[in-house]
Amino acid sequence: MIRFGVFEFNFSTSELRRNGILVRLQAQPAKVLSHLLSHTNRVVSREELHDAIWGNSTFVDFERGLNVCIAQIRAALGDESTAPRYIRTIPRQGYEFICPVQRLTAPPSPACVESVPLQRSPRWLLVSFVALLLIATAVAGYLIAHSRSHAIAPLVVAVARFDNETGDAAVTSFADALTDDVVAQLTDTSDSRLHIIGNAPVLRLPRQQRDLLQISNSLHAQFIVLGQVQRIGTQTRILAHLIRMPEQSHVWVVRLDQPFNNPSALESAASREISIQFASKLTNPAALTALPGNASR
Repeated sequence: MIRFGVFEFNFSTSELRRNGILVRLQAQPAKVLSHLLSHTNRVVSREELHDAIWGNSTFVDFERGLNVCIAQIRAALGDESTAPRYIRTIPRQGYEFICPVQRLTAPPSPACVESVPLQRSPRWLLVSFVALLLIATAVAGYLIAHSRSHAIAPLVVAVARFDNETGDAAVTSFADALTDDVVAQLTDTSDSRLHIIGNAPVLRLPRQQRDLLQISNSLHAQFIVLGQVQRIGTQTRILAHLIRMPEQSHVWVVRLDQPFNNPSALESAASREISIQFASKLTNPAALTALPGNASR
């Protein structure tokens, strides 16, 4: 167990908590965070993370996969790449965890605690009965809440690569970073009600090769996010479309027109606005009941 700032990370369970409250983090980002926390105050290269997380025998789009992992970790920590408090990017090298950490010692196991004979008084029996009753009530409440939370399976949302339609090849890296940030922000905003997919190879195909039905069928996606970056005069226009599958109908569109003088700030603001609006639509019960096969019974 390790503590940094208001966060705690459990290496054995890969759980991240903020002030004791569990923060949702997917498996691969949790592994990346675990490795960075195990090697604090030194630069961990991208190659080292590749070997530690994916392994030499695994074929994935590693570069984009690692970018998505780092973006999701930063979203979970509330960190910013432009002014990092936890993870600093070292260009063309890797990442460094810069926040001071404190290793926590585990509490002693029951076997290490000296046992003391209990006095079996009537008062003790009454206290024990009340305690057992409270535990039984808590367990029953948990089981009811757990069953309700799983009554509706999470919606699967696939985020396709945002298209650079400006004619400027330099904007492609901005569009890619925006895509990754939308994936991270949607994952963080939607909690467990949505399952976000952003790193599948089928989502990275150019627009002219993109088949929405193929994406939907191969990823079992009920919604697809499509995005465009355009140049309108002196403004940069970002369009994000939320598409319901398989009918390919538009559910919602977000449009932002801003100057391109601060790409990092534009990327952060756009991804946040897109994720908030889309998550609001997708987690609305009306959107769920409108899906084929999800009609209320």
